[in-house]
Amino acid sequence: MRKLFGTDGVRGTANTYPMTAEMALRIGAAVGRYFRRDATGVHRVVIGKDTRLSGYMLESALTAGLTSTGMNVLLLGPVPTPAVGLMTRSMRADLGVMISASHNPAEDNGIKFFGPDGFKLSDEDEIALEELIETGVAPSRPTNIGRAKRIDDARYRYGERVKSSVPRDVRLDGLKVVIDCANGAAHRAAPEILWELGAEVIPVGCAPDGVNINRGCGSTQPQVAADTVVAHGAHVGISLDGDADRVVVIDELGQVADGDQLMALLASRWAEDGILSGGALVATVMSNLGLERFLNDRGLNLERTAVGDRYVVERMREGGFNLGGEQSGHIVMSDHATTGDGLMAGLHFLAEMVRSGRKASELARQFEPVPQLLKNVRYSNGQAPLELEVVKSAIAQAETALNGKGRLLIRKSGTEPLIRVMAECEDAELLNETVDSVVDAVKNAVSA
Repeated sequence: MRKLFGTDGVRGTANTYPMTAEMALRIGAAVGRYFRRDATGVHRVVIGKDTRLSGYMLESALTAGLTSTGMNVLLLGPVPTPAVGLMTRSMRADLGVMISASHNPAEDNGIKFFGPDGFKLSDEDEIALEELIETGVAPSRPTNIGRAKRIDDARYRYGERVKSSVPRDVRLDGLKVVIDCANGAAHRAAPEILWELGAEVIPVGCAPDGVNINRGCGSTQPQVAADTVVAHGAHVGISLDGDADRVVVIDELGQVADGDQLMALLASRWAEDGILSGGALVATVMSNLGLERFLNDRGLNLERTAVGDRYVVERMREGGFNLGGEQSGHIVMSDHATTGDGLMAGLHFLAEMVRSGRKASELARQFEPVPQLLKNVRYSNGQAPLELEVVKSAIAQAETALNGKGRLLIRKSGTEPLIRVMAECEDAELLNETVDSVVDAVKNAVSA
């Protein structure tokens, strides 16, 4: 069982365990030793980060740990998470590291890892790394200490890759686009790419100051972007999160479309063009039942996985599928990227607007969602509410009530101390009753 790693790397509050400089140093040394399995040849790691103030501290500590084991470190600066996956492969690195807590507030931070193939690490790799972090590793000889170097053009290399994912003749001339970068990693790359393709760009959340990432903006708080779309008469809005690996789309009316709607559009379009591999879309257990029905009506399948974009990617690689993602907006197009890429997915939506000549509101509502309710209950570290009999009993009763009428999903967050309670049901009253019964049981258990 993993203790340090969650759904997506290591994450926590900055300057408290495990997001301390000391721990980042240990993590850097452990991953450096793990991926530098032999003492011959040149070994390198690329490190990217978002715009959090604590990124400087963690970047320096990780660099010290990695160079102490003989790794040469290439520092990319603020770049989207998918850029790290891309650069790990293109620069023939042994390892890629992204310092980010994604959509979390500025006081949090995290460390994500990519293997030499540009894909996120497996559970097995993370378990092995935890053992090394706990036991510690011997440093390299003085003559074998690694070097560190800044790479100044990482975002331009990434931008070319994003643009090349759509046909060369796609131009965004005449489109007025609001781009919300959540004051995060894409605050320079995203507006530049859209402008280069001809769009009139209206930036939101593009002025990071180290502490405003995801604050009142971004894919988890898109209201400012939605208001901006309406106020400026824009054709569409693209709202990213702090590390730009997820996206939501805002139509010209200010209505927000989540990842499920975007995946439905891409899957149906790709199927029509004969480029949807395996006749299926890969998504998580959180995706709406309406998406599954939409796909089935078109002769397509929905492959479900555990929550986490890396589990989506693992299933895509196993089954030979080329499109997958999460309701939250991680969209993975494996023909072009190794992980979720919010900007790339948003660009594909814009390309479909251009190709079809249809408004965003016509493309962003592909199916009618089944009513879905999600509530979170916070608990203290060390508590295990899902193991308590009173909570198990409440869950069993809720499942019985929903049997044949909907579905219930209870899970621990992999990034925060939260119990997530989600249900789907077309009976609104039953939906609320079942979710509230479980939420109340968990709340009572953690406050007892």
